[in-house]
Amino acid sequence: MTKQDKAKLIEQLSSSFLDSNIIICDYKGLSVRELQVLRKNALQCSAKVQVIKNKLASIAFKNANIEGIALKDTNIFLWGKDQIALSKSAQKFADANKEKFVIKAGFFDGKVVDSKHIESISKLPSKEELIGMLLSVWTAPARYFVTGLDNLRKSKEA
Repeated sequence: MTKQDKAKLIEQLSSSFLDSNIIICDYKGLSVRELQVLRKNALQCSAKVQVIKNKLASIAFKNANIEGIALKDTNIFLWGKDQIALSKSAQKFADANKEKFVIKAGFFDGKVVDSKHIESISKLPSKEELIGMLLSVWTAPARYFVTGLDNLRKSKEA
């Protein structure tokens, strides 16, 4: 990689990291096929997955005003806007590949978080699930009213 390529990559990463939630994982021992599964899952939640050299990632983090993350060993970076979907995707892959894929840390809403925080976020319901729950609560009074009227009709017929 030439210096110009590195500078361009750092610039792209810095702008991507500015408004994103980031998860950093260790992927030592994963095959290319297994990484393709991770990338496919990440695409479904509009997230990006990339292996980046630690030095380049550190510079991109500094440019994006992200501090407090120490990068060591092999790292793969997942980033996107929706932290619940991102966490679910990473945690699902980590559960399926326990020996080879470990969530190290993350950066959510301007704060550095650990793997336990990411795991707890992954257990939250998604936006679509929350909307479904809310609609169920909103329609419950109407359902009960209709059920009551139906029961009243049946009792009058009998």
